[in-house]
Amino acid sequence: MIKERVGVLGSGSWATALVKVLQTNGIPVNWWVREENVAKELKDTGINPRYLQNVIFDTDLINVYTDIKSVINISDVLLLVIPSSYIHSSFSEITPKMLKGKKIISAVKGIIPETNQIVANYFKTEFKMTSWSIGVISGPSHAEEIALGGLTFLTAAARNKKLGELIANMFRCHFVKIVSSRDLYGIEYAGVLKNIYAVGGGILKGLGYGDNLFASYIANCTMEMRVFIRQLHPIERIFHHSAYLGDLLVTSYSQYSRNTKFGTLVGQGKTIEQVFDEMNMVAEGYNAVKCVYEINKEYDAKTPIIDTIYNILYNGKDAQTEMQKLINMLR
Repeated sequence: MIKERVGVLGSGSWATALVKVLQTNGIPVNWWVREENVAKELKDTGINPRYLQNVIFDTDLINVYTDIKSVINISDVLLLVIPSSYIHSSFSEITPKMLKGKKIISAVKGIIPETNQIVANYFKTEFKMTSWSIGVISGPSHAEEIALGGLTFLTAAARNKKLGELIANMFRCHFVKIVSSRDLYGIEYAGVLKNIYAVGGGILKGLGYGDNLFASYIANCTMEMRVFIRQLHPIERIFHHSAYLGDLLVTSYSQYSRNTKFGTLVGQGKTIEQVFDEMNMVAEGYNAVKCVYEINKEYDAKTPIIDTIYNILYNGKDAQTEMQKLINMLR
């Protein structure tokens, strides 16, 4: 059992699944939930009424709050599971002093759009935290499978060895295997990029292309991911490990992937507004592609796949025409 007090920020499907893992390990959590009705249901029944209703929590191990400051104040470790587009607003009343001495573990696979930063860089810049106090839990995983106890490999990434060990001890259980890594930034960016590539893969599916082309597309995504991450953080890393290639594969191929679903609807000819109306969950890849496109203006990595998806989603270019251009460039 860990001695640190754990706070969980966020109440979506991924947050719910990760709290299940913590509870499997007997770890009590202070849980920030934005909506009053969700908080009440969790307190009364141990069930999140909006996500993964098959998961029933021991209410003695969850302390639910609707005030984020309360959870931050009484927690040593903060597990961040808020969609990236809501992080900046969620922390609008939080000061660097409130986070002093805290540790952040990000389970967010996205970029904060207001600043075009991954989570680690955002908290370093906005809250004067050091990379020594920030870690990541990532890897090929869908909340729905974890909720059912499906065997899953996750990566605990931290530059601080002790923080990496803490993350591993929090999440390692009979159905979650933990791989350790020091590549904090590379794994964060891999989690961002795979969502973008899954949207692009969905567009191909929506246009009617089959498995043969899709496999070649994913292979090219892997090469582009390597090029982009090396340009930003040029250290040695093995891209066929689960936190990089594995996460890309599960997001692109799984029936649960909201990013693939988002892209499929776009490929079928629906407008972005229609897609948002139809989907009940956030597709991180939509916001991420705009952020990464802007970031790459500084680094100038060769990213034809990202550029193509950006042109379709944000410049209103025809999906069939743009994807045909991309197909002609694939290797």
